[in-house]
Amino acid sequence: MECISVFDMLKIGIGPSSSHTLGPWRAAERWIKELKSAHLFEEVDKIDVHIYGSLSLTGKGHATDYAVMLGLSGEDPVEVPIENIHTTVQQIQEQKTINFGGERNLPFVPETNIHFHKKFLEFHANGIKFEAQLKSGIKKSNTYYSIGGGFVVVKERKNAKQKIANFHSFPFPIENGKQLLQYCTEQNTSISKIVLKNELSLNSKSEIDHKTREVWKTMLQCMYTGCHTQGKLPGGLNVHRRAFDINKNLLGVNFESYSSPEEWLNTIRNTEVKFRQILKWVSCFALAVNEVNASLGRVVTAPTNGSAGVIPAVLMYYLVIENHKADFEDIQQFLFVAGEIGSIFKKGATISAAMGGCQAEIGVSSAMAAGALTELLGGTPEQVLMAAEIAMEHHLGLTCDPIGGLVQIPCIERNSMGAIKAINAAELSLGSDPQDAKVPLDKVVETMWATAKDMSSKYKETSEGGLAVGINMSDC
Repeated sequence: MECISVFDMLKIGIGPSSSHTLGPWRAAERWIKELKSAHLFEEVDKIDVHIYGSLSLTGKGHATDYAVMLGLSGEDPVEVPIENIHTTVQQIQEQKTINFGGERNLPFVPETNIHFHKKFLEFHANGIKFEAQLKSGIKKSNTYYSIGGGFVVVKERKNAKQKIANFHSFPFPIENGKQLLQYCTEQNTSISKIVLKNELSLNSKSEIDHKTREVWKTMLQCMYTGCHTQGKLPGGLNVHRRAFDINKNLLGVNFESYSSPEEWLNTIRNTEVKFRQILKWVSCFALAVNEVNASLGRVVTAPTNGSAGVIPAVLMYYLVIENHKADFEDIQQFLFVAGEIGSIFKKGATISAAMGGCQAEIGVSSAMAAGALTELLGGTPEQVLMAAEIAMEHHLGLTCDPIGGLVQIPCIERNSMGAIKAINAAELSLGSDPQDAKVPLDKVVETMWATAKDMSSKYKETSEGGLAVGINMSDC
């Protein structure tokens, strides 16, 4: 059984897309490591990169070419300074060379060495092949598949589950919601505590706490940055950043009376909490994250970059509206539950929009947030899964149709809608008896995957259907 850590579901990386940016970036890093293991790295004379399917059709809008160049240059998406991204790419373009692995300068012209193919490879919509010509003239190539959420595999089964030959075994291996509830009943404990026991089989408690803090720190910083950055997003759509204006209007005279993300959070706690203000704040948090994501900022895949705003927005809602005394333990509890629900969707269906449409991204993130919020609000494990089911049920069939291949329209607003739906789903589950539920979580996961397979390919992150063809770049 595949064992997925919370920190696999919640990865720190660079926007705008986990499958189209972070995945190819990680694939490039992986290829370099494999070349070194085979003692071929020093023999490489020339590099070509071939991008297929959805990666190709929306590659420029998702900065796939940037990700490839950065990955081949040895930059790490977790550590690279944001300001270095454009500088590195510009140097490659102007000098027509790439510092391969950060160690060797090789000739490289992005326009001729990165090849975009409309062809879809057999195993997954997001295929990428790295090809090296050695000094001997022999060519060596490896093909990878970016399957969503920054996960990269060599050969992916058609149902978008990761195929692994050897993997760690959790003390409580979980394939679906039914198994998760069984463990909670047998252990007489919550979902978050089952997740913690599994995580402790991978890392010490101090390591887990450190990783959690880094994830939350990145989420909070991302919201803070988005709420304090004006202007228009890059890419040609001229999308106006809205989080800044919403944040400023809601805070009024208190705007910028703080000097850190933590002080900002506490300032928000002292604002008015009428229903309309709550709606605006939740939308503001979600918009902020995805505006940062759209501008190649650092975000946390949750479970993807395109849906990165839902979970932090709902968690911030809990911190600034529901519980002013909430602390690190509450944040960790929320992230544990969210990560576990996301892994259930990944194992039973997909978190790749190229395979399942936007239901696989915003739908899954909304389900993750709904379940996590439900546990923090005192819900039982059964109510947690009920909330996750409700959230996904009302995203079934959601298409992925980004205008111009950019993760902006309709992607950014969809995060705010997913966050609001998550909160509503949590409240519905808390006011219900799970025994009366007609649709279990596992059934909605199964239905989501069936819907994905029935969905026309043009609605799966290709920019060949829906708003992507209904609205032209020239209209914007």
